Amino acid sequence: MDVHRARFVPYPTSAISALAFSRSSDNGYTGPLPALKLAVGRANGSIEIWNPLKGSWVREAVFAGDGRSIDGLAWTQDPDEKDTEDRVITGQQRLFSIASSPTVTEWDLSTGLPKRRSTGNFSEVWCFAAQQRWRPQKSTEEEPRSQDIVAGCGDGTLVLLTTTDNDLQFKRFLARVSGKKARCMCITYQNRDIVVAGFADSMLRVYDTRNGSQLRQMSLGVGLPGAPKNALVWQVKALPNGDIVSGDSNGEVRVWDGKNYSLLRRLTGHETDCLDLITSTDGKTIFSGSIDGRVAVYKQSNNDGSRTSWGKTSHRRVHSGEVKAMAVFDSKALSVVVSGGSDVSPVVMPLREYGKENLRFLSSLPQEAPVASAPKARLLVSWWEKDVYIYRIARLSAVDATPQPEKPRKLVAKLSLTTKDNIRSVSISSDGRLIAASTSTEIKLFQLKKRIDTDSLAVRKLETPTDFAALGARLLSFAPDGKWLAAVTPDSEVHMARFSTDDEQPKRIICLPETVELDRRHRNTTQSAYMEYERAISRLAWADDSAILVTGDLAGYLDSWVLEGHEDITAPAVDKTKHDSDKGSSGADSDSGSDDSDDDDAMVVYFGQHWTDNPAGHLLPKLDSAPLVMTFRPQERSQPSVNGNPGVHATRHNPHAHSHELPSGPRMLWVMTARHQMYEFDVLAGKLSGWSRRNPTAALPEHFTKIKDRVVGSVWDDRRERLWLYGSSWVFMLDVKQDLADGGALQLAKKRRRRRGDEGDDGAAKRQKGSSGAGDRVRASQDSGTATRYENGKAINLDLSSQPRRRNELVEDDGEDDDTGLQLTRLRSSSDEAQAVDSGEWVNEERRWWCTFKYRPILGMMPLEDESATDPDGGIEVAIVERPIRSGT
Repeated sequence: MDVHRARFVPYPTSAISALAFSRSSDNGYTGPLPALKLAVGRANGSIEIWNPLKGSWVREAVFAGDGRSIDGLAWTQDPDEKDTEDRVITGQQRLFSIASSPTVTEWDLSTGLPKRRSTGNFSEVWCFAAQQRWRPQKSTEEEPRSQDIVAGCGDGTLVLLTTTDNDLQFKRFLARVSGKKARCMCITYQNRDIVVAGFADSMLRVYDTRNGSQLRQMSLGVGLPGAPKNALVWQVKALPNGDIVSGDSNGEVRVWDGKNYSLLRRLTGHETDCLDLITSTDGKTIFSGSIDGRVAVYKQSNNDGSRTSWGKTSHRRVHSGEVKAMAVFDSKALSVVVSGGSDVSPVVMPLREYGKENLRFLSSLPQEAPVASAPKARLLVSWWEKDVYIYRIARLSAVDATPQPEKPRKLVAKLSLTTKDNIRSVSISSDGRLIAASTSTEIKLFQLKKRIDTDSLAVRKLETPTDFAALGARLLSFAPDGKWLAAVTPDSEVHMARFSTDDEQPKRIICLPETVELDRRHRNTTQSAYMEYERAISRLAWADDSAILVTGDLAGYLDSWVLEGHEDITAPAVDKTKHDSDKGSSGADSDSGSDDSDDDDAMVVYFGQHWTDNPAGHLLPKLDSAPLVMTFRPQERSQPSVNGNPGVHATRHNPHAHSHELPSGPRMLWVMTARHQMYEFDVLAGKLSGWSRRNPTAALPEHFTKIKDRVVGSVWDDRRERLWLYGSSWVFMLDVKQDLADGGALQLAKKRRRRRGDEGDDGAAKRQKGSSGAGDRVRASQDSGTATRYENGKAINLDLSSQPRRRNELVEDDGEDDDTGLQLTRLRSSSDEAQAVDSGEWVNEERRWWCTFKYRPILGMMPLEDESATDPDGGIEVAIVERPIRSGT
């Protein structure tokens, strides 16, 4: 495989400014537990939703922001209700944020857009906290109560907001603290009725939310020598026993009695400001983070039975910059602390197993690659904020030519969209003639054409149907033939647009004035705390002939549609008729079908073709988790006829005649889920393929199952039926032309993994026994069993034990740090096994799979085509977009 190592693509990653788990533990839940989520707020205003997935850590969604830093995040859950049949209706999870404004914003989890903002006459919100969830008491029949939100403002005001009746309203002012330094810096609930707030005047104040009275105020005292007189109370938390913990600008952590509010313990934590802290569920462990990037751990000893027996057990540098935010989840299944700061990568630290497990640095790069390619035109597209960059990648033969070789790459066009929101998705047709970009409220279409006597591209904006352009889209995808554009709206509706050439100017492409919405199949889903969020579409896949479209949502459901009929260029470009099931038996009814006033129920036919539900779509099973990769196995493409509908002509009784033939033959959809479970479906038959039945997930190489970073995308090698998968730190090849393991090896692998506890009843990979959900266990001898990988400037211990063929897990840069260049290399995965071993790669003896970790963090891996290539064993050509190891880029 020929590889262009592209390091010139701009994609800045923003610092982490807020973190919040959807709940802090599993204690107190009697019914089914809602799925755990982690919200990550960044300085550019975006919010990421992560699913810990029992330690697999996959990023499910990204909510685009408005550029203002997310200063705080909080989750609430509505109280459970009962329907008329006394069945429990699970309360829905809700997410709130603050961002340097006098409002609290609630986010619509299903669309990724702001849902509502609080109202009230108060100043800029600096901090806020959610009330503990109401728990029913067995001895009383108290009505369920929602969670209130308390907000601290820059002028010293404390405000109560209510979330009752799925709303967000101002409830009342709780307190007003006067003074020049009365700014409220942090706030928390000690219990459902008591609030503790920290201020910029060295004071902590305790209030009763039932009557607004101040119960007590506590002073930090005189500041340290050389420090300002008034210390800032940066963070305050409450322990399960009611005691209060605070962190301040003196770098100290203090523990206060929860009943009489006296000082119990004063801990010297940091040499710089203590910006954030968290506590464990049992209240015996405290983590604190500081400006210098260090994290300190304090534990309570129960030997003497005193609540003052606190001591610092660890103090280590985790971040290269300041620790801006921390979040904790502590339960039997998962016990971790997540921290984030200016070095952009979330860090997962073990809580219960601290010191026994390694840290884990999650990728700062998105789960959906913000890059695309037009293979036939050799164009590479990237985007961020409101700009789209289009590069042309030169052919290898042109680069190696003498005496004047062509430049490896060139920026041929740049689009700067005049929109209010940032770009959410971009798609380019395979021939490079069309490009589409979308925000949450707009869809824009452009035609690209090469200029005369220059390499740059001319960009022409296409006239787009008003209704379609105003939809906005979270996902865009052109069909392989470039005639269709699928757009998934923020509400996860699927709309289809058709393109054609202009009759008067054949070189001009137009978007037909009518678009069509594809109806998703109704699902009888079980009760969940994320009902609408889980039905959000996250992936799209087109068949090679552009006749099948499949979507996958976060719940794991697959929806599919097929293109009925054949293209007839002699038929009307757009025609409307009734659905076949709605057609009457009389000719008069048929004649008036096109004049029906109810256009919403009409079937739109494009050149004799229209989209319909896949007849076998209901047979496709629900996946174990959200799909991360969906791709159709390549097949030989048949040449379309000039008129694909011979003999189909309109008559007086059938004025909208068109073919009803559906796509034929097996169409294999290959899927990899968030749990790294592998499936292949025959979409038109609604069942697993023969290859998938012979190669279940247990057939995957053990080297692949040990990879922690989730898969991001895939590229097919059509010539040799090989599937190339890639994540943020690895590239893996599977030869799907043959079985990945023979029968005996497959059974042995199943037994070995079942013995080790890696595989559960549902086939999903589970964590190793004793793991808390962070890194691997710390081994007694690091020298013989691990290697170090550097990500974003940090060292990560990698388990290399029991690997038969390796030199290094990571091959360091083989050249200078040239982020503006483009290097050309070749990955060899076929005959020369010795060369593969020498280059630091893993290879299977039967060449059924191959793996490498030699690249920098991978933003995307995009296919390219070279029609002049004559080497039948040359494989494919791709551009791997790498990001620098330096943090913050």
